Amino acid sequence: MIKKTTTGFVAAAVMAMTGQAAFADGHGEITVGYFLEWPMPFLAAKASGAYDEALGMKVNWVSFETGTAMSAAMASGDVQLSVSQGVPPFVVATSGGQDIQIVDVAVSYSDNDNCVVRSELEIDKDSAGELAGKKVAVPLGTAAHYGFLRQMDHFGVDVSTLQVVDMAPPEGAAALSQGAVDFACGWGGGLSRMKEYGNILLTGDEKTELGILVFDVTSAPASYIAENGDTVAKFVKVTADANADWNANQSDEMLAVIAEQSGMDVDAAKASISGFVFPSIEEQLSSAWFGGNAAPFMKGVADVFVEAGSIDSALDSYAGTVNTGPLEAAKGM
Repeated sequence: MIKKTTTGFVAAAVMAMTGQAAFADGHGEITVGYFLEWPMPFLAAKASGAYDEALGMKVNWVSFETGTAMSAAMASGDVQLSVSQGVPPFVVATSGGQDIQIVDVAVSYSDNDNCVVRSELEIDKDSAGELAGKKVAVPLGTAAHYGFLRQMDHFGVDVSTLQVVDMAPPEGAAALSQGAVDFACGWGGGLSRMKEYGNILLTGDEKTELGILVFDVTSAPASYIAENGDTVAKFVKVTADANADWNANQSDEMLAVIAEQSGMDVDAAKASISGFVFPSIEEQLSSAWFGGNAAPFMKGVADVFVEAGSIDSALDSYAGTVNTGPLEAAKGM
């Protein structure tokens, strides 16, 4: 099953790439983009040569610093697959007309993107209505912004009653620590610092149940998937097997390889990966992800970007940007 989106590509942007990206299509090689300092099980399969063996070709790996650079590399044809591209840059690219598609959920990290309420207020999910009239730091135009809006809607808090200040997570954490805001939203290190001064309202699992997702994807040009469906399915299968191995065992040996491949020490890699969830193929195809929540979530993110002026317009639906064909094929391998 191949789903097509609007044709055309966004204009090429300046790529932030390290290493040599070889245009590999049709030459017995492919080039795959990924991130350093982002520890994931697929890196163990990368190190073992499992991808090369399963695909029957050489896989070249090139590291990026941003998901937007991944989009540009796929638009130019330098990269055939991008592992763990963030949903926001994917949504920006597809909203602008780039014909790339999602082929799997690379990682879910709902616990690593959240809102934190200052401890002194003693507000939790049972008293969240008391947030009305409060001051909040939110990085506008991001997935965290969308998650904030969805949480406020869930709790019945009218956003128009809030004083919303546009702040990146580190700035929001600093403002929360100083009492300059009542709650703040963000991710990563900023969120970790926020938690030193307050409490979250919903856990990652609770947010996922509400369809408030935080995840990265493996993406590829739609034309490449259409012409190389078997190759993409095999790639997805190797990734799924590595994820299953990690989910079942989380061995020190595998962690050491993942850490080395991601350019991190073992303790740092362990701390990062502990907040990651790697859903199985069956889970990805369920209503929790591609069978239901994922496309509406992306639409919500896009609408937030439009409102914030980050993009000109959103697609009517993002269902066509998800291609479950490779996952379906991998399930039978």
